[in-house]
Amino acid sequence: MGWDERYGQARQWSEEPNRLAAELIGPLPPGRAVDVAAGEGRMALWLAARGWHVSAVDFSAVGLKRGQQNAPAGATIEWQVADVRTAEFGEGTVDLALVLYLHLPHDEIVDVLHRTALAVRPGGHLLVLGHDRENLTRGVGGPQDLDILHDVAVLGSAAVLGDPEDWRIDRLEQVDRPTATGTAVDTLLWAQRR
Repeated sequence: MGWDERYGQARQWSEEPNRLAAELIGPLPPGRAVDVAAGEGRMALWLAARGWHVSAVDFSAVGLKRGQQNAPAGATIEWQVADVRTAEFGEGTVDLALVLYLHLPHDEIVDVLHRTALAVRPGGHLLVLGHDRENLTRGVGGPQDLDILHDVAVLGSAAVLGDPEDWRIDRLEQVDRPTATGTAVDTLLWAQRR
């Protein structure tokens, strides 16, 4: 089943923001953000409600339409239907780039994350969060394909960030996430461009 069909049948995610992402982003002053693989836009909506100007990018027009329908009046969100594997995010254009639960084959995810990192201006932040490889053996939910799951080595690689000297990595680790059906294991990258 494709994502347009899934989004067309029912809401896929909660309307609330991802708790860990909200905790990390909450103290930041509003600016410009790009939400890569935004889906139904729950993070874009949350950011916009806090004064951020957000570009929500996803290949599912149905998912983005669901987000648009939930946007409060005055929310500054650009809903962009595009394949994140080929979309351009610019260079040094945003204060925050986030990629939550985007799972692609290794070469594709490294390329997307590298281009996303390039979009972050000096002083800005990059947040990447997704299901970890260990989720297959000690977690619940998420993709069941080892080849598309995250790990600390991939997210911390120079291929993702470009020149490591350009970044201060505040967190690069596995994190456990409680869910209604048990504990999921995620990989987190939280970094600031120098």
